[in-house]
Amino acid sequence: MFDDARLDDDQALGGADVSLRRLAEAGARVRREVGACADVVSRLGGDDVPRAVVAAGGDSRLLRAVLEPSCPVPFVAWPGPGLPGWAGSLDTVVVTAVSSADARADEVATSAVAEAVRRGCGLVVAADPHSGIAELAAGRHTTLLPVSSADSLAAAVVMLQAAHALGLGPDIDPESVAAALDEVAVDSSPFLQVVHNPAKELALLLADVNPVLWGGTVLSSRAARRVAEALRRTTGRTCMAADADHLLPVVAHAAPRDLFADPYDGGAGAVPPALVVLDDGTDSALIREQRGRLLSAASAHGVRTETLVAAKGSPMARYASLLSRGSYAAVYLGVGLGATPDPST
Repeated sequence: MFDDARLDDDQALGGADVSLRRLAEAGARVRREVGACADVVSRLGGDDVPRAVVAAGGDSRLLRAVLEPSCPVPFVAWPGPGLPGWAGSLDTVVVTAVSSADARADEVATSAVAEAVRRGCGLVVAADPHSGIAELAAGRHTTLLPVSSADSLAAAVVMLQAAHALGLGPDIDPESVAAALDEVAVDSSPFLQVVHNPAKELALLLADVNPVLWGGTVLSSRAARRVAEALRRTTGRTCMAADADHLLPVVAHAAPRDLFADPYDGGAGAVPPALVVLDDGTDSALIREQRGRLLSAASAHGVRTETLVAAKGSPMARYASLLSRGSYAAVYLGVGLGATPDPST
């Protein structure tokens, strides 16, 4: 049962202190990791352009979303184990390998690094310099970006900086990413009551629904998937993020809300969907058309809607803002439900 009084209760919020503190420190972690890797990044140059770039392991799709539009060579995201069969000494492999609670993700990163070393690929790895994967990656074709935290977003920012130095992508302005995370931390602080806290308000909206999340751009869609993961971990409920065409049937088949239904009835069909739109400020005709179809369907079928907007800063800063806002809401939803906090959220 969701108890909204918990959202402003110091004792209940104290149970989620680790998760909330981790979110609040996200901007500082980005600055710290960028500073720690500054010397290594400054020594990188873009003289030798690879035949292709393979992003392997965790956040490979995020790296592709940022780099692929401007990368001068073919760019492949390879989230599975190992590497594509064609990858070899003419190619560059980039791997973010921060430690995580996901054993499979660690195995995937390790296998990609091992294959890159075996095949003589150029290799750029963001990892703890004292970790086993850093030792495995050692070699004359390897650049190690020494990240010390388990923050995948901070590691991705460092990797994107390295890619820019190698001439493989745009300058993402790490300070704008950190500033965006700081702004969300202020707006979503546990010390702000529900009426002044957009993350707590979103948690209230999601208290008795199954969220469906949509982002129109590649980056906002990626943020939607990450937020959906956080919501599933927090609540154990069904929560999906997908393209508009996949979400429309879910919205269109939502049963009309019964105002007199027992909110504690756990029977089949008792939990309706709610549509959460992640808007990063990109205003193309296709995105407007898809968003309009989703919102119209939601209105016609009585489905609650909420829009998270991040329209300032670089594309990566807007992604970080949307991800952080959704992650705060997931933590507050867990507080309201009395769920055991997940420190990785």
